[in-house]
Amino acid sequence: MPFQKIESEKLASAVVRQIENLIVEGVLRPGERLPSERELSERLAVSRPSLREAVAELQQEGLLTTRAGSGIFVAEVLGSAFSPALIRLFARNDQAVFDYLAFRRDLEGMAAERAAKMGSDTDLKVIDAILTRMETAHGKRNPADEAALDAQFHMAIVEASHNIIMLHMMRAMFDLLSEGVFYNRQIMFRNRSTREALLEQHRAINAAIQARDGGAARAAVAAHMDFVEVALTELRKAERHEALARLRLQHQSAKAP
Repeated sequence: MPFQKIESEKLASAVVRQIENLIVEGVLRPGERLPSERELSERLAVSRPSLREAVAELQQEGLLTTRAGSGIFVAEVLGSAFSPALIRLFARNDQAVFDYLAFRRDLEGMAAERAAKMGSDTDLKVIDAILTRMETAHGKRNPADEAALDAQFHMAIVEASHNIIMLHMMRAMFDLLSEGVFYNRQIMFRNRSTREALLEQHRAINAAIQARDGGAARAAVAAHMDFVEVALTELRKAERHEALARLRLQHQSAKAP
């Protein structure tokens, strides 16, 4: 973790400010465990009493939490962008699903363009490394791993955009996606032709970002999200057709002598 030695001023206050900044910038993620007290005090070059004072203040602010026997963690500060009742409505509403895809198309397109132009060399290496892992998972035909890496790939792009508000907003949205609120990504990765197309689209996004071509990166994200929308539409049609077929079969069975 990128902790830096504390210089002058009140040590506890400096520690508080540094940890707050790391949370705001998204470097320290909700639920992430901090190093042990001894290690953290050494990294920050502060005494343990000063560190404890800072941690106590951050706990009062609701930014850190202590778990008995486990250590100090970043609090789940993101929460959900929506109430549980609204989330349940989203899960049952087609328009919400496709509006979510449109939202991602716009925001992630902007993020990809910014990542291509403003991302550091390290940011771009992280994105490229995740794509390599996606290719490995693709070869093993593991839909669960591919779906998980798909989310990591897109979040790495958002992180590389270096827009704090976008980062925290998209993390909250991806939490909903990982919970299957909008659609089950693993189902999409079970179809061979869809899997192949998705991998090629991710390669195109990565290639544009690595080339630092912002316009191409944004266009590649838009093409990807358009494909996901079409694939999801076809998937939902197939599911409804199967459900109707089952109802007809049940009806016929009930009428049979």
